[in-house]
Amino acid sequence: MRRVAEIAADHADPVDKEGRFPAETIAALKRERLLGVAIPIEHGGEGLGTMQIADLIVQLGQACGSSAMIYAMHQIKTSSFVTHGGASDWHSAYMRRIADEQLVMASATTEAGIGGNLRNSICAVEVAGGRFALTKEATVISYGNYADAILATARRAPDAASSDQVMVVIPADGNRTLERTSVWDTLGMRGTCSDGFHLVATGEVTQIFPKPFSEIAAQSMLASSHIFWAATWFGIAADAFNRAQAFVKAAARKQPDAMPPGALRLAEAAALLQEMKGHLTAAIHRFEAAAGDDDALSSIGFAAEINALKVAASEKAGAVVRLAMLVNGILGYKNGTPFSVGRHLRDVTSAPVMISNDRILSNSATLMLMSRFDTGLGG
Repeated sequence: MRRVAEIAADHADPVDKEGRFPAETIAALKRERLLGVAIPIEHGGEGLGTMQIADLIVQLGQACGSSAMIYAMHQIKTSSFVTHGGASDWHSAYMRRIADEQLVMASATTEAGIGGNLRNSICAVEVAGGRFALTKEATVISYGNYADAILATARRAPDAASSDQVMVVIPADGNRTLERTSVWDTLGMRGTCSDGFHLVATGEVTQIFPKPFSEIAAQSMLASSHIFWAATWFGIAADAFNRAQAFVKAAARKQPDAMPPGALRLAEAAALLQEMKGHLTAAIHRFEAAAGDDDALSSIGFAAEINALKVAASEKAGAVVRLAMLVNGILGYKNGTPFSVGRHLRDVTSAPVMISNDRILSNSATLMLMSRFDTGLGG
């Protein structure tokens, strides 16, 4: 990942300024064969675990937030194949394609009329004669025009409840059309190119995951989303901290007998960054310990813990970057200096709003009414 991160860092500013897809980073990921690392060895991948993948995302996050987020979202969708695709011949074969051809996976879960409430859909798959048809008004499909396949959620049938969902794989080389309906002109994460699209697709019913989406979400997608997003934000915050630390060290060399003004704020940022790291690694260990145990992964306690990671990581990342801005002063506020953190600040502001923290806290509040907080330390 080191070589990829160097390329991502070289292009991070123009990707941000131009709001363009980080094509150089994705090409480097393909050259280094890092897109199929989560795919099991028997399907041609590396079989890497959650901790190893999260560490790759952190490394990329220190170079370019948009690139890291794209890589994280790709790995989130890949996790659905790894956890739930093995029982299906079609999905097993597609896993091998992801590894062999280094395919990029994207997601279409948001929808006009429901926003980011991914556990509900308005659109539905219509099945007849072994084939499906789907039309979706997706308000956001990150890097949709650049993905090799889109994993879309929809109601199981036109007469199904909004929460009775399936997930279907829609390859770019299949029968699909994407008509852009909105443009991603945003404060940060500009390189993710998360435009809105009118998506129309048809295909074989075998492209639909056998498991209901409710189980996919609870047993793999919820945890992998919050873990890999948190890894992205940690990487961004870590790079901002590194720039602030370099600034303080430079000031200390100029006046070796005096404490630099930003040193105390740097120590505060270090404490927050360590909290982020501890929370993230604890969540990964918890997730890996529950792997293969569907009851544990679907439990109220696990959902509450993983929700807490998302909220805490998104808030602490912003706090670390803001402290770095204060430490670096005008050189952090200005673009184009070794201590600039403006891009970091804008990218990390996406963290509390991508699946709103208020929505997640509301869900967690409901969970807390049905469970007790675990005060044990696991000793």
